[in-house]
Amino acid sequence: MLCIEKEIMTMNDTDLHYDAVIVGLGKTGLSCFRYLFNQGLSLAITDSRKSPPELEKLNAEFNDVHLYLGEINKEILLASDKIIISPGISLDEKNIKVAIEKKIPVLGDIELFSQKASAPILAISGSNGKSTVTSIVAEMAQEAGLRAHTGGNIGTPVLDLLRDNQPDLYILELSSFQLETTFSLNAHASVVLNISSDHMDRYSSIQDYVNAKRRIFSGDGLMILNKDEKYSKSMIVKNRKNIYFTLSEPDEKSFGLVKYNNETWLCHGKNKIITKDQLKIKGDHNISNALAAMALAHSVNISSDVMCSVLKNFSGLEHRCQLVKSHNNINWYNDSKATNVGACIASIEGLHKFGNIILIAGGDSKGSDLFGLNKVIEKYVKKVFLLGIDANKISQVLSTKVDQEFVSDINEAVQSANKLAVPGDLILLAPACSSLDMYQNFKERGDAFTAAVNAL
Repeated sequence: MLCIEKEIMTMNDTDLHYDAVIVGLGKTGLSCFRYLFNQGLSLAITDSRKSPPELEKLNAEFNDVHLYLGEINKEILLASDKIIISPGISLDEKNIKVAIEKKIPVLGDIELFSQKASAPILAISGSNGKSTVTSIVAEMAQEAGLRAHTGGNIGTPVLDLLRDNQPDLYILELSSFQLETTFSLNAHASVVLNISSDHMDRYSSIQDYVNAKRRIFSGDGLMILNKDEKYSKSMIVKNRKNIYFTLSEPDEKSFGLVKYNNETWLCHGKNKIITKDQLKIKGDHNISNALAAMALAHSVNISSDVMCSVLKNFSGLEHRCQLVKSHNNINWYNDSKATNVGACIASIEGLHKFGNIILIAGGDSKGSDLFGLNKVIEKYVKKVFLLGIDANKISQVLSTKVDQEFVSDINEAVQSANKLAVPGDLILLAPACSSLDMYQNFKERGDAFTAAVNAL
């Protein structure tokens, strides 16, 4: 039950005070409120939306919540001892900046979790592949008989994980937004899978984005670094234990690829674990993901036999290079999660050997530099169908040699691609952009693609 009239009156009360104010009422915000409420703290919630997504659940679970909706309320922020901010809200939001200037601490749910969690943490970040690696490691832990809780930027908000009995292990997917407000994380092992231009509508430079990602390496745990990634060197911390994963031959402690008798093996040093051909997930980017997952699993003593067993059966996640349909030797792939340039490039480079690519791309580029698309599209793509608010921006960076066509939506793209495709072709949805200009999220966009393909 909301007491809006009471709240308006309280705004003029000079003694107004909250132990904490939660900014944003999505899944993360609700989990923060629940966690802090159970500690007996006086709380308020503010959100720029008049009807935030978890409002109904909040009202069903709690009475007399102090809510300030329709704007991020400055007075409430300044009347709090600390601010718990949801990851989707920028620290540059004007009223948040005022609170920071007033020296009010601004934390995220990962920071609250890090202060409380006592089981070892495996932490995973990167521009692309986070959910895939997190899921592989979770399956390896389960098969190894470990009781692991998985959450963060995937699945369950981290504070909800603390409601269960302590596990053997926490496996967390962490975004750059979550890491911005995290100070106490000291993971047993951490990895940044890769870095590509993303969220440039939020960061002033790629270096600011890199700096947010590198916060995952706080503490004194094992650093797992991508030897093939140019930003990895800048993340190294002196006197810290680290190992690498690479698509080249690894050193004794690291994970990489080794050729034996015309077969390419994923190895720990010289120790053979699984051949590349035995993996269900395809493409060099997924081989890199598998190697990173193996390095994380090894850090908690999961055996090579378990790694091999899981990787032989792991077929990938929905909307991530997902094979939707094969018909008349034409394959349709849904990589709607390829929401940035790096992911699109990885998808094309990983799949081109399986067919001539017809690409569907476009959406909201989030201010990213799109120029990197040109080389790989010119080299591997037969034709590209462009849609969304930044279709023209993509078109402008492509060579005149690239056959391209504008379409109004996913349905038109699928219909047009189907008319063009011949046996041996591969139609790939890898937008290089977010979906928010046309869809609620990448899942809805991927579902629309899958439905259109299955309707052919």
